[in-house]
Amino acid sequence: MLRRLSVNQPEEFSFSKTNLKWAKAQLKKYPKGRQASAVIPLLWKAQEQEGWVSKPAIEFVANFLDMPEIRVLEVATFYFMFHLKPVGSKAHFQVCGTTPCMLRGSESLIDICKARINGKQHAPSADGSMSWEEVECLGGCVNAPVVQIGSDYFEDLDKVSFEKLISDVESNKSPVPGSRVGRFSSEPSNMTKKYSRKKSSSENASIERYRG
Repeated sequence: MLRRLSVNQPEEFSFSKTNLKWAKAQLKKYPKGRQASAVIPLLWKAQEQEGWVSKPAIEFVANFLDMPEIRVLEVATFYFMFHLKPVGSKAHFQVCGTTPCMLRGSESLIDICKARINGKQHAPSADGSMSWEEVECLGGCVNAPVVQIGSDYFEDLDKVSFEKLISDVESNKSPVPGSRVGRFSSEPSNMTKKYSRKKSSSENASIERYRG
């Protein structure tokens, strides 16, 4: 599939002080002259900061890594994890639509996205706060259906819990990622109480980073 950059672009891009320090540290992981290997993590960090990958961000990363801009553009347009146009300012919902999730009800989640966010994928809601898309396997098949927001997985969803997830995002709450039926990992749902234990953290890091 041919993917193009958005026709609407910001004037410029630069990493925040924190992200610039992080980016410089990434270069130390690679041998001298091999800094181009950091292109994917740097593009991902740019997307975490801005919500999407803009042309100025691609140019910034190319200059930072001393790469031809076309090489960075090739990476950004090849991988579907990079959003090439603006997404929802609060959250971009990625709904898994592959077989296990479909059999467990992901189609109803997509219907909810169409009704509450936008009838079309990749198009923001009326207030610009949310957007959605159907994606291929997210690798959480045992806990299907699964929705990803940023770096976080929301699992074992149904109509009610997904409606609540959207409402929480709308009201600026930070929903805790993970199972919606109390699973700690991927244990059988009827053994949840036996195997559950307190999670080490309830911080929803990606949404907090996304909101700045």
